[in-house]
Amino acid sequence: MEAMKRPLPAVFRITGYKKHAKQLLKNMKRNHFEDLTEMVIGEETIKPPVPLPWYPDELAWQTDLNRGQIRKVPQLQNFHSFLIAESESGHITRQEAVSMIPPLLLDVRSHHKVLDMCAAPGSKTAQIVELLHRDENNAIPDGICVANDKDNKRCYMLVHQIGRLHSPSTIIVNHDASNFPEILVKNDVGEEIPLRYDRVLCDVPCSGDGTMRKNTDVWVKWNQANAIYLHRTQYRILLRGLELLGSGGQLVYSTCSLNPIEDEAVVAAAIQHCGGAVEVIDADLPGLKWSPGVSKWRVMDRDMNWYETHDEVPENKKKNLSYSMFPPGGQDVMEKMHLERCMRLLPHQQDTGGFFVAVLRKTKPLPWQKDEAKMETKSETNGSETKIQAPPRKKRKWEPGFKEDPFVFLSSKDEATSSQITSFFGLKDFPMDQVLTRTTSEKKKQLYFVSKLVKNIVETNIDHVKVINTGVRVFSRSANTQNDLECEFRLVQDGSECIEPFMATRVVPIQIEDVKRFLLEEQPKYEDLSEQLREKLKDVAPGSMIYKYQPENDDADVACELLLCGWRGTFSSRLYMNNHERMHFLNMLGVPVPKHLLPNTNARRARAEEGEKKEEKENGGEEEKKENGMEGEKKEEKEN
Repeated sequence: MEAMKRPLPAVFRITGYKKHAKQLLKNMKRNHFEDLTEMVIGEETIKPPVPLPWYPDELAWQTDLNRGQIRKVPQLQNFHSFLIAESESGHITRQEAVSMIPPLLLDVRSHHKVLDMCAAPGSKTAQIVELLHRDENNAIPDGICVANDKDNKRCYMLVHQIGRLHSPSTIIVNHDASNFPEILVKNDVGEEIPLRYDRVLCDVPCSGDGTMRKNTDVWVKWNQANAIYLHRTQYRILLRGLELLGSGGQLVYSTCSLNPIEDEAVVAAAIQHCGGAVEVIDADLPGLKWSPGVSKWRVMDRDMNWYETHDEVPENKKKNLSYSMFPPGGQDVMEKMHLERCMRLLPHQQDTGGFFVAVLRKTKPLPWQKDEAKMETKSETNGSETKIQAPPRKKRKWEPGFKEDPFVFLSSKDEATSSQITSFFGLKDFPMDQVLTRTTSEKKKQLYFVSKLVKNIVETNIDHVKVINTGVRVFSRSANTQNDLECEFRLVQDGSECIEPFMATRVVPIQIEDVKRFLLEEQPKYEDLSEQLREKLKDVAPGSMIYKYQPENDDADVACELLLCGWRGTFSSRLYMNNHERMHFLNMLGVPVPKHLLPNTNARRARAEEGEKKEEKENGGEEEKKENGMEGEKKEEKEN
């Protein structure tokens, strides 16, 4: 309780799959962490940030500061600006420590098909995408992340969070997780088969009692009925996730609640319903402190009466207190379920919020999945054989929301556009048929690239899966009005890492001094560029291009590759990127960010506060997720 009353320390992680991660970490330690050493705020001496011991490669850090201090204390303005710029450019994510655990326990590989069932606000989804891209030699992984949320508005939080990572292997959809549709894919012979996932994340709506340090409203809004309202929704979502999981796959079930009715009760009920096809497996992260799950708990009704078993519940209350909320058997039954393998993370153990995680493995198709099982599973009940029934299914319907623009892939009628782009940028073996646009008009403004599997899903499920967003922007129609341009489209910084490996021309090597000049000056004078660079630009026709910096060795001051989208004019050259991207590259070089890239102090403070509110809504969205879940449960109860 004492730990719950203290403000939650600010935590952030560096995007691990980006080539820039090690360089950013080195410069961050040198340019920012040293300034925080022995800093005094009020009468308190601030401790320097420390890496989370259980997060790989020192990529996650916990500060001795809360969010309010970072936002408002004048001495921390540079650090705050650094965090905002790196967050906007997708290289840092500010996220609660315990929220980072479920994606790590999923053990995602680059070829895995992953479903995030309740994805908004998206910080865990972003981690999954990062894990898909861990292979630095493959910018386009074979796997995919399907990110779903029931709330249409919250889906656009996902678009913002995932869009920062510039992945061609993600797709955002808008459906009720407990009734998630079968996504079909075409196999090599053109047959449509249901997509089964290697990994599933069920971070379900919950009462949020573990978030009291961050969401202080929980102290006054919490009551024992919250978990009762949400239990059935959580149970249905978990069962649907297990149905969609392939045999041998892993599912992580998590909540930011410490209430057994939302945690072990849901897991135990699902294991029992699945008739031996699902098991809780051991999971651990070296350095992480946690308590084992419980195998015995009581249930309290709205009148604050405790019940040990469902049989003790009065008949007039059994409608609200269902059988699945209680332990499903005696000691021998509970021991076989191994609920002690579940992880309870308590706030005082390592200065975090409260959290619950369970890792489940599907050993074989569920009893009611006839098409996937070679033979029907049967269970013994009172000496007679009975089939284990599938859970009842609600009628599926489109979730209300905005009408999305279409997803239109380039085809033979777009041959002129494809040929112009391919020829100008010297693209070799680039799959132009995986490029899409969001308009049916002939004059296309933005072109997006997706992986082969994403294209398969979008085209095969166009009528029954509500896709909100997918793809990384690789080309944009140039605003330049010169009529003599060879190509009407320019490259976009977002897609530079995807497109550059395919480019045989218009990639110009650049040295670090020229990189600094381009970043510090919006329109550098051509004669101020190095003679070596001017010589290389002589043979480059006007239009879009990429500047590529490569370190000479691992000991170079900037020891990672940099790709910068630029524009070659007739008598000049410049970069094409926004201020946050510019600030990121300056941080990579260890160069102080000039004032002209920062807004004025008052505007910056107002904008920062707005950004913090937005981030609290996104990364602290568990409270909203809880309220949405409870409202849905009440509405459904009324309908039924």
